Amino acid sequence: GEPNKITALQAEVECKLVLQGASAIEDKLQDGVPACIADLGRAGIAMWVLTGDKQETAINIAFACQLLDMSTKTQVINAQKYP
Repeated sequence: GEPNKITALQAEVECKLVLQGASAIEDKLQDGVPACIADLGRAGIAMWVLTGDKQETAINIAFACQLLDMSTKTQVINAQKYP
C-alpha cells in the first residue's frame, strides 16, 4: 500500500533486531502452547503479536496464549489510528 506513518516508523523501530525465534499459531491452539508462551513471558522474553488476522482475532489469540491479561497495558498500532 501507500506509505503512511506506520511505514515511516518501521525504519526506527525495526532496526538492529536479532531474530531469536519464531512461532506460528494457526486455528486451535495445541495443548500446552498457552502455558509455554506464558512461561517464556515470565522468563523475560519479549513477544509481539503480528498477524494478518483481524485486530480482534489477534487480541483474542494473545489472551488465549496468556500474552495479555486484564492488567496488561497495550498499544494497538493500525492504519485507522495512523493513516
